[in-house]
Amino acid sequence: MTTNATPAVGHLKDAASDLPDPREAALEALRRLGAQLPPAPDGAPSFTPTSPLSGHGLFPLPVTLPEEVGAAVDRAHEAFLTWRLVPAPARGALVRRFGDLLREHKADLATLVTLEAGKITAEALGEVQEMFDICDLAVGLSRQLEGRTMPSERPGHRLMETWHPLGVVGVISAFNFPAAVWSWNTAVALVCGDPVVWKPSETAPLTALGAAALLRRAAAELGAPEHLATVILGGRETGEALVAHPRVALLSATGSERMGAEVAPVVAARMGRTLLELGGNNAAIVTPSADLDLTVRGVVFSAVGTAGQRCTSLRRLIVHTSVVDEVLERLASAYRGLPIGDPREAGTLVGPLVSAAARDRMLAALEQARAEGGTVVTGGEAHALPAAPDAAYVTPALVQMPAQSPIVHTETFAPILYVLGYSDLDEAIAMHNAVPQGLSSSIFTLDQREAERFLGPDGSDCGIANVNIGTSGAEIGGAFGGEKSTGGGRESGSDAWRAYMRRATNTINYSADLPLAQGVDFG
Repeated sequence: MTTNATPAVGHLKDAASDLPDPREAALEALRRLGAQLPPAPDGAPSFTPTSPLSGHGLFPLPVTLPEEVGAAVDRAHEAFLTWRLVPAPARGALVRRFGDLLREHKADLATLVTLEAGKITAEALGEVQEMFDICDLAVGLSRQLEGRTMPSERPGHRLMETWHPLGVVGVISAFNFPAAVWSWNTAVALVCGDPVVWKPSETAPLTALGAAALLRRAAAELGAPEHLATVILGGRETGEALVAHPRVALLSATGSERMGAEVAPVVAARMGRTLLELGGNNAAIVTPSADLDLTVRGVVFSAVGTAGQRCTSLRRLIVHTSVVDEVLERLASAYRGLPIGDPREAGTLVGPLVSAAARDRMLAALEQARAEGGTVVTGGEAHALPAAPDAAYVTPALVQMPAQSPIVHTETFAPILYVLGYSDLDEAIAMHNAVPQGLSSSIFTLDQREAERFLGPDGSDCGIANVNIGTSGAEIGGAFGGEKSTGGGRESGSDAWRAYMRRATNTINYSADLPLAQGVDFG
């Protein structure tokens, strides 16, 4: 497969000689976290995750068989029967202690995130920061799981609603946020009274083992029930067993749209709940009034952070024709200066793709873009580091495309940014919304009318709509999630906690009479 013939992009760096082997670094981090590798018995199903830093396998791990998944869910349900009766502020105490342990072991968990997801150190540390940030939010939430009191139409009656623990929460997480997304679910679920059974991506199981070890330690210190947090390991069959289990009251799944389309009907058939966080072919609009210095900074991080492997990564940049040439020139200059290499090395801004398959999908998408009339302005090359010849390092690609090209409507989980031109804001918004996904979006403008239009009912159709910042880097205080084929789920802050609880409407009669609603007289 051919690659772009433009001059080399970015500053390609080989791994520093003093960096430890990923296996050694992983074992040391797990030891400090108090986690142990579960043995993979001879003859039993197992899998070996690969570190994207080297392209080599880490450690063989046992697959949790479907019947073992069922037993894990049943144990979690037994823990639920006790945990639901613990006052919510006391449940918050467990989450507070967990957050303290996360702070103590921030570097250790970040090491595992880097080794398994390929994130640069700053991004990996930021992911762990999200974990104890959501713990802080959940601790406060534990004293604010409020219902409402409403006026009754009947004299001597009070109408109100109460919220109660829901049950076992199943979490299926993706490789790109191997710890944070689980913590969004787990911190909130625990204060709501729900235990969690977690199937991490088979690409990133070590981070899960380390994070769960800290939570188990917190639970033991506070005398909380066992099995409030369980990790199950494996691939599709393990996940399917969790999805199908009738005692999983809420299934929170992060992954591809294809995965979501398979999960949702199974859970619906057993009358369970789903919280889906799926694809996001995210776009930003750049208007003539935009501050281009700010725009370029926001666009570059959104497009190339985590090597373009965030669900909120910027995929499409819709630029007014009056500034598109200048924006392309500025972006190309920034792209050519990106340091690319081992994410543990100081100064690296772009680490590897998660796998060779991801690299091949990126190169295939660029070939299709060229066939559809696109021009690769810079980047789009695969590279092999001498110290890691089997790893998938690439240079982020900046591609100028015709507006209606099919490839632009297809999300490729890699650092490809398609740049499109527009003439008026109506056209830009139509282009922006013309994809199946609806996760994150932004507009760069200094015009208040343009900003308000973008945020209004006929503007962005995404669950996240920003002004003068990029599409990635959401804070935990707001509900996170998207619309359309992104799945409609909401995690983290705001009132996302309601997904983890059941609502009861209560009518209390404190009178001596029994009037009926709607004026019904039954004699």
